[in-house]
Amino acid sequence: TKCIAFEGRILIIGFAGGQIQSAALNHALVKNYSIVGLHWGLYDERRPDLVEQCTSELLELYEERKIAPYISRRLPLAQAADALGEVAAGRTTGKTVLVARM
Repeated sequence: TKCIAFEGRILIIGFAGGQIQSAALNHALVKNYSIVGLHWGLYDERRPDLVEQCTSELLELYEERKIAPYISRRLPLAQAADALGEVAAGRTTGKTVLVARM
């Protein structure tokens, strides 16, 4: 929040660390920025059309090589249980990808 620009936005997406972060609302008022929360599961429930549209657009960007997900680990499929445990415990960054053949 210290480096947010005038009329900037902070977008809060999920809480992979296990707890939802809080923000001082008075700070947002004084520095004139917005805080926007995004609960993706609600879109799946209330606006599935937007989920489909966003998914299509993201896949298009990926196919055009305009975006690339950060993949921190590739593991053999046989280690799926271990990988899931690491993700659930919040000990991963980026994507953990399971590969059928390594």
